[in-house]
Amino acid sequence: MSELKERKEKLFSTMKNGYDRIGEVDLAAMEGYCRLYRDYLDHGKTERECALYSVQLAEAQGFVPYRRGMKLCPGDKVYVSNRGKSVMLAVIGSKSLAEGAYITAAHIDAPRLDLKPTPLYEESEMAYFKTHYYGGIRKYQWVTIPLELRGAIALKDGRVIPVALGEGDEPKFIINDLLPHLGGEQGKRPLNEAIPAETLNILVGSCPVGESGESDRVKLHVMEKLHEKYGIVEDDFISAELEAVPAAMSCDIGFDASLIAAYGHDDRVCGYAGLKALLDIEAPAHTAVCVLADKEEIGSMGVTGMQSAAFDTFMHDLCDSQGVLLRECFENSFCLSADVTAAYDPNFAEVYEKRNSARINYGLGLSKYTGARGKSGSSDATAETVAFVRRVLDDADVIWQMAELGKTDAGGGGTVAQFMANRNITTLDGGVPVLSMHAPVETVSKLDCYMTYKACKAIYEA
Repeated sequence: MSELKERKEKLFSTMKNGYDRIGEVDLAAMEGYCRLYRDYLDHGKTERECALYSVQLAEAQGFVPYRRGMKLCPGDKVYVSNRGKSVMLAVIGSKSLAEGAYITAAHIDAPRLDLKPTPLYEESEMAYFKTHYYGGIRKYQWVTIPLELRGAIALKDGRVIPVALGEGDEPKFIINDLLPHLGGEQGKRPLNEAIPAETLNILVGSCPVGESGESDRVKLHVMEKLHEKYGIVEDDFISAELEAVPAAMSCDIGFDASLIAAYGHDDRVCGYAGLKALLDIEAPAHTAVCVLADKEEIGSMGVTGMQSAAFDTFMHDLCDSQGVLLRECFENSFCLSADVTAAYDPNFAEVYEKRNSARINYGLGLSKYTGARGKSGSSDATAETVAFVRRVLDDADVIWQMAELGKTDAGGGGTVAQFMANRNITTLDGGVPVLSMHAPVETVSKLDCYMTYKACKAIYEA
């Protein structure tokens, strides 16, 4: 090796593809982990389903519901389900909470189409559901794909009925688009305006019942089917949460099966990593906490979002069990805000700054800051925080990279990091690089998924 090459290797950054660094043991573990992750995705196409399945997985590993005032000892495993739509879990550490907790915070909601409160109507002897999109979607991607309807209907008598329509071999639903023969004017519109929001109407039936000449015969047929299956009437839509999601299961991608395509990688890919890592630890020094939040895609608002006092209440109760002040715990805690980042896509290279973009198969993508333009909406972690995480990940043999979400003025994005930092919790963003983020089907690398799990585990055990 020449002297010049030696000097370069000593001083220059030498990022390598993860497959040039990963060993056979980790490769085998990666495949096993990703099989379990795909199962998690297929069980959880809504935040309610994710929360329920997360609790089931946790209980199978010895976690119990937390009851205010219960005595907690090192190694105890507890959780709280917040209104069935978000979950907070903890493994109690041997150190006092006065020395802080190590936290991963992800979200389990995903962009989708929600039904409006009065959704069902008939037009030209076809029945439709009106929708209101949730989160940042590209509307044109949601037409002409098979859809399922999932969620819950709450009745006035207090019953809550789970809804899953379109599973397996059941009939699916669809949003129509204009044929190219008549789409000349539509094709002249900007991409984001080609499909107006009020045309995202889901086709749900076309077969009439009753006597010819009567009105709303197709709508009546749809309501009769729903009444037969769930016992509901039209007014019950008012207190329903029904979501249209892609009717597709997760699948491996590529001749080498190195990628996973699925709905909801953002951010269930990080949510599962944080959850599985917590399930796999036994006796951490610091109390380890996993947060699976709702509502991140619309600003983390509401009682199940990261801005809610629900997290503070959970941590306050844990601190009370040890006679520790919550503010003392928070000021000594660390949070990995586990959310996805944009993966560099050479097909759209013009919106990426290649030197500072996350690459597929280069591991967990750390982000010192997110936000838009001048870092608006970012917590912007300190240099000391980044150095701490570098050390923890390197010591645990985690493959990772630093990343921004595209060119400075090309757009931007946010996470729950700012809301954790606002609590005086030291916070850094990190997550899986995603191709086609917020599309009905997104794509991630298996290697990056597994390294994010290893990173969460390393944080808990730091």
